[in-house]
Amino acid sequence: MKVLGISAYYHDSAAALTVDGQIVAAVQEERFTRIKHNDSFPVNAVRYCLEYAGLTIDQLDAVVFYDKPFIKFERLIETYYSYAPRGIVSFLKAMPVWMREKLFLRNIIKDELEDVMEYDRKKLKVLFPEHHLSHAASAFYPSPYHEAAILTVDGVGEWATASISHGRGGEITVLKELHFPDSVGLLYSAFTYYLGFKVNSGEYKLMGLAPYGITGSERVERFKNIIKEKLVTIADDGSIRLDQQYFGYAVGLRMARDASWAELFGFKRRKKEDEPLEQYHCDLALAIQQVTEEIVLKMATEARRLTGSANLCLAGGVALNCVANGRLLRAGIFENIWIQPAAGDAGGALGAALAAEYIYGGTSRISDEWPDGMQGAYLGPAYTDDEIKETINRYKAASVQYLSDTSLCEAVAELIEMGMVVGWYQGRAEFGPRALGHRTILADPRNKDMQQRLNLKIKYREGFRPFAPSVLLEDMGQYFDLDRESPYMLLVADVAPAIRKSVPIDYATKPMMERLYTERSTLQSITHVDFSARVQTVSRDTNPLYHQLLSAFKAKTGCGVLVNTSFNVRGEPPVLTPEDALICFMNTEMDVLVMGRYVLLKQEQPDMSHLLPKKQFKLD
Repeated sequence: MKVLGISAYYHDSAAALTVDGQIVAAVQEERFTRIKHNDSFPVNAVRYCLEYAGLTIDQLDAVVFYDKPFIKFERLIETYYSYAPRGIVSFLKAMPVWMREKLFLRNIIKDELEDVMEYDRKKLKVLFPEHHLSHAASAFYPSPYHEAAILTVDGVGEWATASISHGRGGEITVLKELHFPDSVGLLYSAFTYYLGFKVNSGEYKLMGLAPYGITGSERVERFKNIIKEKLVTIADDGSIRLDQQYFGYAVGLRMARDASWAELFGFKRRKKEDEPLEQYHCDLALAIQQVTEEIVLKMATEARRLTGSANLCLAGGVALNCVANGRLLRAGIFENIWIQPAAGDAGGALGAALAAEYIYGGTSRISDEWPDGMQGAYLGPAYTDDEIKETINRYKAASVQYLSDTSLCEAVAELIEMGMVVGWYQGRAEFGPRALGHRTILADPRNKDMQQRLNLKIKYREGFRPFAPSVLLEDMGQYFDLDRESPYMLLVADVAPAIRKSVPIDYATKPMMERLYTERSTLQSITHVDFSARVQTVSRDTNPLYHQLLSAFKAKTGCGVLVNTSFNVRGEPPVLTPEDALICFMNTEMDVLVMGRYVLLKQEQPDMSHLLPKKQFKLD
């Protein structure tokens, strides 16, 4: 089968194409439009997927949307009815959109596809799997397991907010669901909102803030007790019940009831991201993070009980909580865990296509065990050397072209060792929210000032935000307490004792910024304040050029780790085209831009011609 999957109209619109069960292409619409978390129909993403595969719409067996709009509409109507007359303002805003657009989604999809190319509308088959089935399919079918428990956790789909399923071969059987308005994802998002971050995009900031909380402190324990006594009741199987008198998302325009929460926690909502962060903000972030981890572990334990499987696949927005994932791994509930790298709504497009292939179309899985079907998540557009060169010429930028990967990697490794920040732009763009070595900003993790510099002068974001390491797979155990691959930067692990530094006795209770700037590791820039790191392991098989660069850096420094952060600035999606990369480079204090084998330096940087014999590169 040839199937196009689509997610759209909520957030993180995307398109994905599968052919006979193999993932051919996948990309988010935001990368083309430059609108972060774009929710519009993914015209550009669809066009890319089809062009990459050399297909027309008429050659597709189906176009698949990632949820069922009629069931979602049923949930909205029943919810408004249950809470009436509360929510009348939200109801009046939502209903015209549904009556005008979303109830006629089949025709709207067909209309939107006409902007991509002409096709025969009558022959096009449009399918609508349920939202959590799309998530489950996105996790199970690309995984290396023929049989696995599948846990999906997010805000809400149609009715389901979490599900436990069992995957066997080409089949997925849903065993248990948690239904709206009870939702782990919406609970976490309510705290995202209350602590001043943007819902549906700021949850990772909340996760990054949590380690600044004081573990075991009276206030953190008090906050956890308040959460579990007033806001959420947690059952042994991980199902939850939220007390809706404290929340506003069911029929309102706000996630939480500000006055009630202020009375519970003793401080008012932080209304803007630029408002100062106090220790009580950090402590509340830690409290909800630990409560979320408790719920996820209980859900995973129930998934093991129901399926008896030693393998677990994870998807849904909560699966992007890599701290919870790391704790789940250490708990040993499952022998093997695989997490969909595009676990949120964007990945729903991929899961919708795969569900149609295997469940609707009966496609057979290739074998009992096979490598990662996500192919490193390198599924987006790539640009040729000629296209890169054309961009460089158009902007009249000076560049150095290296004639081999070896000479390129050796030169870039030396520039990083010199303290330079490098934009690294190679191959096909990553699918999902993480930078995985193709659209990436790199730096030396040994530099104790690099974390601050990257946040304030390159990324233009909050100074408390941590940075992740990329590490050679074969060197993983030297630096991190991790015993398996983490190719998608979805597991948090402690840094190894060998690279830790002694900290003052009162370190854990110091103000957050003092803790941040206390030296605690020989790889200071990737070690979070709680001695953890969000690890990406780099394999020679999956990303040979990035592995070669890390190896070159190790040869020069003895260190097989680099700081790795997404190639973008605050408020923008990661770069896609060579032009995006060049503009980002010129508008930040980044020192070096590497696109393919072309290297560009800012004018104030030193000449790099001494790095290699002249015959190995040429100046333009």
